Order: sequence, then C-alpha cells, then structure tokens
Amino acid sequence: MDASSSIMRKRKTTDSSTDLSEGRENLRLKQEVGVISGVSFIAGTMVGSGIFMSPEWVLYHMGSPASSLVIWASCGLLAMLGALSYAELGTIIKESGGEYIYILRIFGPLPAFLFAYSSVILVRPGSLAAVCLSFAEYAVAPFYPGCASPQIVIKCTAAACILLLTIINCLNVKLVTSIMNIFTAAKLLALLVIAVGGLVLLAKGHTQNFQNGFQNTTAGIAPIGVAFYQGLWSYDGWNNLNYVTEELKKPEVTLPRAVMIAIPLVTCLYLLVNVSYFAAMTPSELLSSGAVAVTWGDKVLGSWAWLISLFVVLSTFGSSNGTFFSGGRLCYTAAREGHMPDILSMAHVRRLTPSPALMFTSALSLIMILSGSFTTIVNFFSFIAWFFYGLSRSSGIQDLHVYLHRCLLSQVPIVIPIIVLVAAVYLVLAPIIDQPKFEFLYLILFTLSGIIFYLPLVRFKYHPRFLKRITLHLQLLLEVAPTTRNKN
Repeated sequence: MDASSSIMRKRKTTDSSTDLSEGRENLRLKQEVGVISGVSFIAGTMVGSGIFMSPEWVLYHMGSPASSLVIWASCGLLAMLGALSYAELGTIIKESGGEYIYILRIFGPLPAFLFAYSSVILVRPGSLAAVCLSFAEYAVAPFYPGCASPQIVIKCTAAACILLLTIINCLNVKLVTSIMNIFTAAKLLALLVIAVGGLVLLAKGHTQNFQNGFQNTTAGIAPIGVAFYQGLWSYDGWNNLNYVTEELKKPEVTLPRAVMIAIPLVTCLYLLVNVSYFAAMTPSELLSSGAVAVTWGDKVLGSWAWLISLFVVLSTFGSSNGTFFSGGRLCYTAAREGHMPDILSMAHVRRLTPSPALMFTSALSLIMILSGSFTTIVNFFSFIAWFFYGLSRSSGIQDLHVYLHRCLLSQVPIVIPIIVLVAAVYLVLAPIIDQPKFEFLYLILFTLSGIIFYLPLVRFKYHPRFLKRITLHLQLLLEVAPTTRNKN
C-alpha cells in the first residue's frame, strides 16, 4: 500500500511539472501587427520631435538652405537602404530584438551583450527621454506665452508622459497599435498641412531663400557628420519593426511591405516640410527660432497657428509610444537570451505584455530626463546607435555565408548593406577625427565597461542567490512568467 501511494505521488508530481512546462510553452507574445500597423509603427516612430526641432540644427551645421535639403534627402536615402537590408535580416532571422539578435547570431554573445548593455541602459532610454522632453516643451508652451517654460515644469510633464506610456504598453498590444494608428494619421496630416502651405508660398513667389541656395555652405568632415546626426534623429525608427518581428503577422511579407511604404512617404514629406520652412522664413529667422514649426505657424496660419502646437504634441506622443514599444522588446529579448536579469524576460500571464522590461525602460528614461538636454542626448544617441548599426550590417554581409541557402532568395543586392556599413563608419569616425570630444570617449568607455559585467554574469554564469530570491518575489508581485519564442 505504501509503495503504491508513493508511485501515485510520483505520477502526480510528474503530471504537475508537465502541465507547468506546457503552460510555459504556451505563454508567448501575441502576433497582432499587420502591414497597416507596421506602416503606422515605422512612420509613427520616425515622425516625432525631429522634424519640428532638428531643421534649425541641420541648417546651423551646414550653413545654407540647399545643403540642408541635401542632408535631409541623403538621410532619407540612408534610412531606406538601412531598412531594406534590415528587412532582409528580419526575413532570415525571424526573432525579435533588431540589431541585438543579429549581432548575437552572427558575432556571438560578447558583442551582443555590449550592444544590449549600452542600448538598454543608455541609448533606448535616452531616445525616449529626448522625445518626451520635446513633447513636454510643446505641451507646456501655451501656458507660458512670451517667455521660456520653466525646466522643472517641462521635466515633470515629460516624466508624466513616460508613466502614461508605461501603463498603456503594459495593458494591451492592441491598444498600443490602435493608438499608434490614430496618432500616425494625425502627424501625417500635420506634415501635409505644412507641406501644402509651403507649396502655396512658392506659388506666390517666396523663392528668395533658394536663389544661390548653396551660398555659405560649411565644408568639413565634422559639421557634415553632426548635421547627419541631427537629420537622422528625425528618421530614427526606420529599424523599429525588426525589434518586434515575433509579433508580426507573416513577417516575411509584413516587414518589407511596411518598409517600402513608410520610409519613402516620410522622406517626401520631410523634404516638402523643409522647403516650406525655407519658403516662410529666412535662414536667420529659422536659426533663431526655438520651435521651427510654431514660428512657421505664426507666419503662415495666423490665428490658426495653435493647430501646429497641437499637431506637434500629438506627433511627439505617438513617436514616444513607438520608441517605448520597441525599447521594451529589446530589453525583453536580451533578458531571454541570458544577457539581462531573468525577470526582464517574463510577460504578464494574462495580458501577454513584457511588463517588467517596459517598467525597467521607463525607470531609466525617467533618470535620463532629470539629467539630460535634447541636443546632447541626440548627439550621443546617434554616435552609439550608428556604431552598432554598422556592426549589424557587417553581420548582414557575413550572413550571406552563414545563411547562404536562405539568402539565395534575397532580393536585396549586396551593395546596399556595404553602403550602409560605410556610412555608419563615417558617422562614427567623422566627429571624433575632426573635433574630438571627451564625451565620445566616455561613451566608448561606458560601452566597454560592459565586459566587467559580462565575464562573471554571462560567461561564467555566476548568479548570486539573493538575485534569485528577488526574481521570485518580483515574479509573484508582477504576475509574470517566462515565455517562449513565437515560431514564424
């Protein structure tokens, strides 16, 4: 009798563990992003604060309207080439995580860890902080007419924006994509209003800024590189769909289609908007404007200028939503691969959202808001981001050998990832060679400092017991559990 009861107990234990294992196998992020949502996700993330704040900085570094337009067109072309080569990678390696997962699969764990370490702790939270700061500047400006808004009010508003985004993204993926679709429509309408206004001004003969358009153009490696930084900031987001590959419906179809629709659309609108700015303002007026779009609205729309401020607020909020969505997925994917704490790889058992990773990204972004300014964050973000863009594109060249039998189906010529790689090398080295700054050295040292954490925690898998206890308590508190990959 004792023997039979012992056998029964063993069977129950085995069955229980099997059920748990099956539950874990079934806990996955939902595949709810289609082509329309993908286009909204790319365009909605790209069109944020940049086109409303960066034009004056591009002009400042380039010196002339025509050369500024060349920079904007070149940034669009580079974003398109980068997105095409990333779409190729996304159809070969159908895992979420963007550059991180590509570097991991091709170069191995150490470079991937350094990317995740710098991106999760610095780049992604910094990008979100910059967008939310620009959102806050436009949101509070109407309450302080004729004077600069207090920094404490701007930072508190930006912090409130991040907290609201955290709640939205933790609740439901469908809610996030619905908000993205609505806000993308609003911001594209805003750009269309500015573009049409510019065409009307040109038709009326406001073309004086385009006569001798290249006069006073700045020559130099560093100014062009920094101008690219400011321009590319407005295009940032072209690669964001690769961070959520496992949540795409038919990624081999959705990813390239969304890229081919979204990026040319945004590039054309950006060029028309910049032409409109130069049609309405002289270069000196544009340089002295703290908010280019608002100044344009005052000159062109008159009493309806408040619409521009409203559109900018909607635009930056929608962009921050997309940035937050993809940033949380990077953190989640890195944790799932063992490069971040285990708790960050878990998802809510009912809502199926990576809530711990989203909360962690939110906390770091709040710290960035307290200590950073818009321009500084943009330059440092671009420096590190393009270093790893180049590394992932060199992996794209290598993957032609590693995944040769699958890459034979690729429609992207090898010259495209090579061009992106060369551009990335230039964007990383140009500011350092021409005008070296200690800040760039600090960023490199910060990235390399990840080796200190990689060796004990990842390479030798030393995990203190207290971390396991903390993970268990957080898992119970947040109602989260480990997940498995979606198999596309």
